[in-house]
Amino acid sequence: MRILLIEDEKSIREVVKLNLELENYEVDVAVDGQEAINAVDEAYYDLIVLDLMLPKINGIDVLEKIRLNNNTTPVIIVSA
Repeated sequence: MRILLIEDEKSIREVVKLNLELENYEVDVAVDGQEAINAVDEAYYDLIVLDLMLPKINGIDVLEKIRLNNNTTPVIIVSA
């Protein structure tokens, strides 16, 4: 299973990525909204973990762009 983790805060990103990898998931990372959109356009993901508070493009706008491209990948939204 391939997961896209979209998180700008380094410490959170590293902990979540490590724990997902320990459960044998393949994890790609995006640190801002633009990177996230580019990643989704370039690869298939079984799941997206999306932070709402992102630089460049916020999480809600990222989700909207993903859905406008008819991408139905499940998304888990996380936020402080």
